[in-house]
Parts: sequence; C-alpha cells; structure tokens
Amino acid sequence: MPTLDDILEHVGEFDRFQKQTFLVLCLLSASFTPVYVGVFFFGFTPEHRCSSPGVAELSQRCGWSLEEQLNHTVPEWDGHGGSFSSRCRRYEVDWNTTGISCTDPLGSLVGSRSTVPLGPCRDGWVYDFPGSSIVTEFDLVCEDSWKLDLFQSSVNAGFFIGSLNIGYIADRFGRKFCLLTTIFANIVCGILLVFVPSYVWIVIIRFLQGLVSKGCWTAGYILVTEVVGPQYRRMVGILYQAAFSVGLLVFDGIAYALPHWRWLQLTVTLPTCFLLLYYWCLPESPRWLISQGKNDKAMKIISNMAKKNQKKMPSHFKVSSGFEDCGKQNPSLMDLFRTPQIRKNTLILMYNWFTSSVLYQGLIMHMGMASENMYLDFLYSALVEFPAAFIIIITIDRVGRRYPWAVSNLVAGAACLATALVPEDIHWLKVITACIGRMGITMAFEMVCFVNTELYPTYIRNLGVMVCSSLCDIGGVIAPFIVYRLVEIWHDLPLIVFTVLGLIAGGLVLLLPETKGRVLPETVEDVENFHRQSTPKAKQIYLRVQGSEVAHG
Repeated sequence: MPTLDDILEHVGEFDRFQKQTFLVLCLLSASFTPVYVGVFFFGFTPEHRCSSPGVAELSQRCGWSLEEQLNHTVPEWDGHGGSFSSRCRRYEVDWNTTGISCTDPLGSLVGSRSTVPLGPCRDGWVYDFPGSSIVTEFDLVCEDSWKLDLFQSSVNAGFFIGSLNIGYIADRFGRKFCLLTTIFANIVCGILLVFVPSYVWIVIIRFLQGLVSKGCWTAGYILVTEVVGPQYRRMVGILYQAAFSVGLLVFDGIAYALPHWRWLQLTVTLPTCFLLLYYWCLPESPRWLISQGKNDKAMKIISNMAKKNQKKMPSHFKVSSGFEDCGKQNPSLMDLFRTPQIRKNTLILMYNWFTSSVLYQGLIMHMGMASENMYLDFLYSALVEFPAAFIIIITIDRVGRRYPWAVSNLVAGAACLATALVPEDIHWLKVITACIGRMGITMAFEMVCFVNTELYPTYIRNLGVMVCSSLCDIGGVIAPFIVYRLVEIWHDLPLIVFTVLGLIAGGLVLLLPETKGRVLPETVEDVENFHRQSTPKAKQIYLRVQGSEVAHG
C-alpha cells in the first residue's frame, strides 16, 4: 500500500495547497513573539530614583536644572545614576524645611553630605520613562526587583508544563482541534492581562498563557511539516521559525508606537482573534488522520489537495483506503538512556536545548537593561535572525549539520565575551557584538529543532524531541534570575556565564554524529551504528533496493 509521501509525489509536495497552509500558519508563528520575548517591553526597567517630598518645590524655588537637582538630592549621583544608592536609597532629611541653601542644601541642613543618613524609598520612585511597564506600575525595583524575574519565569514554567499536555492533545484529538482551542485560550489570557489590577494575577495569567501558547506554536510547526513532501520539510520548518523573526520586527514597531504596556498587550492580542478563522481555512493533518485509522477522511483532504494543486491523482490511489503499517512499539523514558549512543545524544541535546534558551532569552533581557534606545537595539538584534536562517539553509545540505551548529554556539559564546569586554562608552560596538551573539544563538536554536528529530529511531522520535526540548523551558525559567540577579554584582557578569555555556555547547555538538545525507534511523541498532555510517542516503537506498532484488532472485 502507498504511503502518504508516495501520494504527495503525484499530487504535489509543496504546491498551491501547501503554500497556502504554510503562509496561514506563519501568522501563528509571528503572533507567538509577544508571549516569548514580551518581557523586553512589558518588563522594561527605566532609570529610577526615590521620590522625595519637597524636592520638586525646592528645585523650582532655586531654579535648578534637572542635573543640578539630582546632584544635590540623590545619593551617589555621578551624572548617570546607576548605583544601588542612587536608585534605592534617599537622604533622610526634610526637604520642606525653610531656609535650605540653594548652593549647598545638605550642608545647610546637617553640616556635611557624608554624615547624612540614608533610608529606603518610602514614597515610591520617579521613573525616567514617558510610558509604562509592569515595573513602573507595580514598582518592581530594588527589594522587589525579583518579582520581574518571576514574571518571566512564570511563562516559561507554563511552556514546560503545557508542552507535555498540549502535545498529548495534538496527538489524541488532532492538530487542528489543538490549534483552535489553544488559540482561543491564548486570546482570553491576553485580554485578561490588560484588565487585571494586581501583580499576583498578572503572574497567574502569564503562567496560563505560557501553558497554551508554546504548545500552540509547536502544533503549527508539526502541521506545516506534515502536509509537505520529505524534501521540503526542513525548509518550511526553518521558514516557519523565520516568521517568528518577522513577528519581532512588527512587535518592535507596535511597542514604539504604544509605550504603555497595557495598550501594547491589547494591540498585539486582538489581531490573533482572526486566527480562529483557521476553522474554515486550515486542513487537518492527513498524516494524523492516517495514524488514527481515519483513511477516508485523509483521502478526502488529499483529493482536495490534488484539486487545488491542479494535479490528477492516479486512480489506484483514489480507491485505496489502506497505507503502510509500520507496526507499533511502546516507547518509554528509559529508552532515551538505555544504550550508549542514544544516551550520549540525549544528554548533549538536552544541554543544547537548555543553553539555546538561556542565551537567546538572556541576551534579549540583558540588551534591554543595557540599551540606550531599546527600540533600535531590539530592531538590530531582530534583523540578524534573517541572515541566520539564510546561512542555515545554504549550509546544512552542503557542509552538514554538525560543524555549522558547533560554530554557531562557539560564535555566540565568543560574542558574549567580546560584549562584556567592550567598554561601556563604546555602545555601538557593544550592540554589534551582542547582535553577532544573537545571530549565533538563533542559528543554534533553529538547528537543534530539526537535528533532534534526526538522531532518534522512529518509535521514540517524538518522545526524544519532547523530553529534550523540555530543557529549553527550564532554561527559560532560570534565564531571568541569571540576568537580573547577576547584573547587580557586575553588569556584564551574565555575559560571562553565557560565554561558558555557549563554548561548552559548541564543543559537545562535535561529539554528535553527522546526519547529512543519511536515512532517518528506524531502530536502536541504526542509532548505535550511526557514527560508523558513511554511506550517503541515495546510495543506501540504492543498495537496499539492489539487495532486495537479489534476495528475490
């Protein structure tokens, strides 16, 4: 009986039907951007200082400029702020006292600036930012700055739990049903975020949004690769991820126009309501239908595919209701660690998923903290994702997977080190090195997605991807704490951590077998012998056919 891949050779592997499905699903990929990297704008932490009653009135009476006011009234002000005392402490004096000198206000109050006691910000903070973020609305600074870490970690915790459950829904009830339900849940969560009044509810809803959104994105990735022929799967997978990069550019433009986080959240959520139209314009995956024994429904979709592609399906395919049955095996978690080669693959892939997430999200968050113009810096770092996708497309089938993947991790690590060593006053060079690091880790992130599927036998392939990629979400939970806590010790200390993680990841990739030009492994024995294989895919297929002909005489 023919397989679906056999039928696609006749009705079109990437023709009008598949292109329409691909473009529609790219909108879903782009809409995932505000959820995954929204902390850059939603959680932006501007320059801030304690609010001190009476300072504004004194400044107006004395005719001070803003710089003079800060020099006279903010502890350890050096012209730029930046120290803990300048942001989180204030002078314990009464600025409403009469007779304060305009030339030496502290001296006229207590005699010497050095003897003035410091205290906490009892009356809130003043933020140098024309808009709003959750940081400015809920004062997530100083002693409460860890709450910003929790805000971002909550969505990644949702990713981790949701990926497992949404994956089950997609396999049990179908890709289309999974997409529609998670899109609807994501819209509800996105709108609720606009109106909830407290920080606690924002964290809870952010977790719920993470619970459905990544699984939704993954279900779209699976569907778009299941409706095309084998030779196009890798290309559409990479371009589906590139659509996420397009979403970065759109998100940056909207954030620039709407610097208030609640309006921004509403604006990026409402257009996703149109994704509910998938009910009418998106097909169910024929591969999933076949796996569920619903061959008649699958053949109906395939007939529609042939009609839209203006192809004719051979008559013996039309009446066929059966497909190849490859048999069933029951995978278990222990299968990922039972044999030496699979165990090595699993551990290295898990580490690379973890590292890719930490560096990708960490660089975005660190750039937001170090930014002179966060909109331009975000734009530059988003633009480098497009050459990253282009480099992958032109190298993986020429050079292979292993060396470009290893180099991308090494480049990301080295660029993080260079960014840390560049002096603060050469901001343009810091931005360039950070963007190079972003391009490197983007390549690594995209490559681990599809190489993961090439290193496991068929019966545990989905399980392997699910378990290994779960480390991506754990990395996302940890990344905010690495960035926001270590930066208080030394501003560039997170970059040193990223350097170490990236260099180790690049070295470990070299221990994996090259998968270029090789058939996907079907059994554990295939994987265990993978590193000794050197026969190109086409030649292997030819030898198998020849061997079969000889065997049948």
